Amino acid sequence: MKRAYTTLALALLLFTVLESGCSSKSNSGQSSSLKTGRAYNDKRNGGFEVNRKFKTIVGPGLVPIEGGTFTMGGSLNQDLGYGFDNVKRRVTVATFYMDETEVANVDWLEYMYWTRQNFPTDYEHYYSTLPDTLVWRKPLSYNDPFVNNYLRHPAYQDYPVVGVTWEQASAYCKWRTDRVNEQILRDHGYLVDYKTMTGGRKGKSAAPSGAGKEPFSTDIYLNGQYRGEGIDGKNMKTDLNPSSTASAEKGKQGAKRPIRLEDGEILQPYRLPTEAEWEYAALALIGTSDFENVEEGKTYPWAGLGVRSTKKATQGLMLANFKRGAGDNMGVGGYLNDKADITAPVRSYLPNDFGLYNMGGNVNEWVGDVYRVLSFEDVEDFNPFRGNQFVNKRLADKSKGVYAKDKYGRAIEDPAKSGKKQAWADVQNGGETQKDSSAVAVAALPSGIAGKPYNPDMRGHVDSLTNSLYGTTTLVNDKARVYKGGSWNDRAYWMNPAVRRFMQQDEASAEIGFRCAMSFVGAPEIKPKHKPHFKTKASSAGKSRKSTVK
Repeated sequence: MKRAYTTLALALLLFTVLESGCSSKSNSGQSSSLKTGRAYNDKRNGGFEVNRKFKTIVGPGLVPIEGGTFTMGGSLNQDLGYGFDNVKRRVTVATFYMDETEVANVDWLEYMYWTRQNFPTDYEHYYSTLPDTLVWRKPLSYNDPFVNNYLRHPAYQDYPVVGVTWEQASAYCKWRTDRVNEQILRDHGYLVDYKTMTGGRKGKSAAPSGAGKEPFSTDIYLNGQYRGEGIDGKNMKTDLNPSSTASAEKGKQGAKRPIRLEDGEILQPYRLPTEAEWEYAALALIGTSDFENVEEGKTYPWAGLGVRSTKKATQGLMLANFKRGAGDNMGVGGYLNDKADITAPVRSYLPNDFGLYNMGGNVNEWVGDVYRVLSFEDVEDFNPFRGNQFVNKRLADKSKGVYAKDKYGRAIEDPAKSGKKQAWADVQNGGETQKDSSAVAVAALPSGIAGKPYNPDMRGHVDSLTNSLYGTTTLVNDKARVYKGGSWNDRAYWMNPAVRRFMQQDEASAEIGFRCAMSFVGAPEIKPKHKPHFKTKASSAGKSRKSTVK
């Protein structure tokens, strides 16, 4: 009897262990919540959806840049301009993406063509996309042929676009974000594809914006405001929420829903890189470092102290497109040293150790930062950036969270009214609470700093209190933007990644272009293979990300 009892107890214990093990395995797979036990992606318990199998998508033209710490301003060993505006300080840059090349003329022409195609009668909008080709004109030189030819002639289609202001470059980044995300959604059938839009007939072009609808906007789409016949694709996600509008219209829509940010299908916005990101990417110390030891510093985006190639086949050739000296833009006829008189194609010379072309020379490049001489003093040491204007999407229907749109179908953005999440009553009343029963109005906005109103710039009290001096006692103001990199018409000194200059954001030059960047989401390590790691219960999402970023 005792033996039978012992056997039964052992059997119960084994069952309990197995049951516990099965439960643990289920949780480690994370098909259900570890905190509530409720299953994910189950329409029977409310339909809370979690995507554990997403794959990181690298946007067209981008190269992943693994972040890290570096000495900003550290590559500058002489200050020829006596600016003292980039004193050495250690900062950390998060992992991000950057364009492999500068934005080329053909890329900009695509932008102009799309604008004309979608808004054929809005000449002002098209005019706003035109670069200032008059930047080529000089009173004492004959550069007039470049005025008409440089942007549009096919001989220059792979050359970097110039004559664009900082404002135009920023507008291009927003346009590119929407076009790339739209293409992804159409390719996967989340939006109607172009073949369906044309009725499957050859020779017939699709409506510019998709079945006569307004152009796609990522913000508007993610807010659920870009839907309907001629827009919704055949591969839309199944809506597991039984109380959603899509489920309520199951007979008409098939219980489908558009993509959400939580699905991992939408890319982050293209934008101008910050100054710290640009300098970090240009310096590319990964090529001269090992196990966190920087074995060799850099003066330029390439290794060594010189500007000429040391390889046998190309020995003596310039490693970038720059001006060697007064009156020498390309070398002696019969053996042109850098192969360029003005700019060169965006894939010229050798890429740096991150795989980026022309991070020194060819054209200077706009970055996102507002210029300040003392940026190195008033700086965060993680992702430093000056000029971060916080904005909110304007609400057309505050009770439903519907965004207001401009005439181009884009969400209207307003300066943020608070540095923190506002109370519901404040949102509904434009930043002020309703009058209570005693008819006493209470201001909802924070008092700011030193009694001043809230500043959406969020750069700190020092800059806010002394802001009135800028543009009055100096030529620097909030519209002065940094550009870096050196150009075809600059001496070698300006190709040092730490050197910084500035120009007004509404001005342009034949020596300034740009490239785009994008924030990276997820774990920062780009290539985790063959590197030591602690053994943990990795989620399937983490495994997927690591296996797809190469």
